[in-house]
Formats: sequence, structure tokens, C-alpha cells
Amino acid sequence: MPAAQIGSFLAVIRAPLALGSVELADGRRVHGFLCEAHAVAQAPDISHFGGWRRYMQSNQEIPLKEPIDGRAREGLGRPTRRQLIAGAASVVAASILGAPAIVRAQSGPKIRIGYWPIAAGLPFYAAIEKGYFKEAGLEVEPLKFAAAQQVMEAMLSGRSDGSSNGTGSANLAIGEIASPGLLKIFATNPSNVKHVLDEFLVPKDSPVKTLADLKGKRVASGPGIQNVTLAKTMLERGGAGAMNVVELPIGQHVGAIAAGQVDAVYTLEPTGTVGRLNGVTRVLEAGVVARYILGDPMAPWHGGAASLTSEFIKKYPGESKKFIAAYARGIELVRTKPDEARQYLKGYTAIEGPLTSEVPLASYMLYNEFKASDVAFFQKFYDLFSEKGIFEKRVIVEPMLFKA
Repeated sequence: MPAAQIGSFLAVIRAPLALGSVELADGRRVHGFLCEAHAVAQAPDISHFGGWRRYMQSNQEIPLKEPIDGRAREGLGRPTRRQLIAGAASVVAASILGAPAIVRAQSGPKIRIGYWPIAAGLPFYAAIEKGYFKEAGLEVEPLKFAAAQQVMEAMLSGRSDGSSNGTGSANLAIGEIASPGLLKIFATNPSNVKHVLDEFLVPKDSPVKTLADLKGKRVASGPGIQNVTLAKTMLERGGAGAMNVVELPIGQHVGAIAAGQVDAVYTLEPTGTVGRLNGVTRVLEAGVVARYILGDPMAPWHGGAASLTSEFIKKYPGESKKFIAAYARGIELVRTKPDEARQYLKGYTAIEGPLTSEVPLASYMLYNEFKASDVAFFQKFYDLFSEKGIFEKRVIVEPMLFKA
């Protein structure tokens, strides 16, 4: 399928199906259909049938251990349909991660916010754990996903009301293409050489000194169209030429380098800090998107964004305003009391122990803090995907920004 048509294709995929990376028996990762974990949390494993056809031919009834939740039950109907959904879980249980407990509040709609478990989502985690949402009378349900693309897919299908910081901005743009007016961005996490998020890593003792030295080497990136497109473009602009890039979950990057499976990775923090603390990797170059994509090492790369769907904002304007205000308190905590905020990385990410105090923290920019230059750099980032044919049309940033 042409990359430019992915967005429109996603718009017709119904819950609990989703697209993502699937690991095959030979270890390769390919894109395919996944099933969300909430739909099959109590389902049995039917892998022993060896395939869907054998299962369907078996005529065996495999009851669920417990009834599935209300959302998963919608539209399933017959038990065989429910069992089909259950079977999908055996393929993707490790791909879609469970969510932390719901934050209870007094009244109002439940606000479902998808997040990718990386350090950039810290304001959201802090706002939950400090009780900022609860104090505002809001009930917020954090939904953890294995990839930023899946966060966007949940918003597109109406299974989520927004995204936390750290969700790929290009992924959100694909959702906007598929459904114009889908969302409004109210905060970003801009990075550059000063506020480090993005980086290339190599083995600690690697002779590689520049991106150009990676020509002909085995390079991996995080999963998803944003990561892969950026990695390929930066390698080309850095002098390595046109290269293939392997998609790997970010949590596997350090292990892949340690095992000699790849020679370098384009990754996001805290991967670089994990590799350094374990004596496995070193940073080849950091803040690479600002330099190679935006043309200025100090330019703000708005690679991740927090958002709410336009539908939610329209239906619940008061709650939307309260949510953004409470979220902004989380940002303020990270800005003014970073040491206090760091503790809330635990439980939402894999960051804990000594790593908690070492991992670099992102910078944040609220919708009312954007200057014309910030919008221009954001637009330049989006235009890369139009130029590469990833976006089927040019996406304009300014209308996607939340207006009070």
C-alpha cells in the first residue's frame, strides 16, 4: 500500500482492530493487524490450533474465563466472533500494553488519553499522580500503547479522546489527513541539541565517528512512519546515502546493539541513557532532527504533541478547558521542580532506579506560548513528510493548534 494512503485506510478500521508491528516466527517484524488488549484481557490462548482455519474447523467451544468489558463486547455478537477476537490476543499480547488504573473523579465524562510510554509524557504522568485532574473534577483514563501510531488510531476510531506528550506529531497529522479537523494540539515537547530527545547510538567501542560512517551499516529505528522517515532522511543528509532502516521497538535498541544485530540505532531517550549506564552504547550525535531536518541545531523540533479530539472539545468545552489547565500544571511541575516530577516516570515507563535521575527531560511548549518562528519550524517538519510522499497532501500546522 502506498504510504500516502495509510491515513485514509486507518479511518475504516473498526475497533478493536489496529495496525502495528507484528513479530514473525523467524524474528522479522512486519506491519499487520493487531487486536487491542482491552478486548481480550481475560481470553484464552488458542495458538495451539495452528491457525484460524483449524480453529474454525475444530468446532470446539472455548469459553472466556470472564466476560470481556463493555467496549470489547460492542458489535461482537455471536460467541464465535468473540473467540476470533480472543485468538488475536495470542499474536499481539506483547505488542499492546495494559494501562495503569483509572484516576477516579467526582463526575463528568471519562477522558481517555492515549500515551506512548516514554519520558516525554512526564507532565501527563505527573498530573495524574499529583491529583491535578482529580482536583479539577475530572476522571481521566490513561491508555498505554506500544507505538505512537496506535495512539493516533485510537483517536481516529473514537476509542480515545486525546494524546499525551511524546505521541509522534507526524502520526497525529496522518490522522488529520484521514479525518480533517480530527484534533487540536495544545502542547508539544520540542527538542534540539540543548533539550535532547532524539539521537543516534553506536556500540561503545565503535570506530564510527559521523553519520557518514554508517554507510553500508545495519541501522535500526523505532517503529512507525515518523521514526523510519526521519532516520532515512537524516542518514542521507548526513552523508551515508540512501539506506534501509530496520524497525525495532525502542526498548530493544540497546539489546540489539549489545547482541551485534545492528551497528547503530536512531532512537529516543531514555535509550541513550540506558545504554550509557550499562556500558553498552555511546551517543554518536544528539539533537539530530533539529540539525538535519530543520537546518538549525537549536531549532525546536516539535516531534511529539499532546492533543484532544475536536469532537471531545466541542461536546465538553468546560471539561476540555479544565483538562488542559490541569495538564499545564503538570508541565509547570516538570519545569520548576524536575527532581520531584521525575519519580512519576515509574509505572508509566520502563524508567526506574538510578535511571530516573539520569534521563534527560524534555522541554514543553503550550499552545499559548507558540511564536511565529515556532509554527514555522513545526511546519517545516510536516513539509518533509509531504515532500517524501508520506502525507498524501500538505498538512498545515496552524489550524491544528488549539485556540483558547
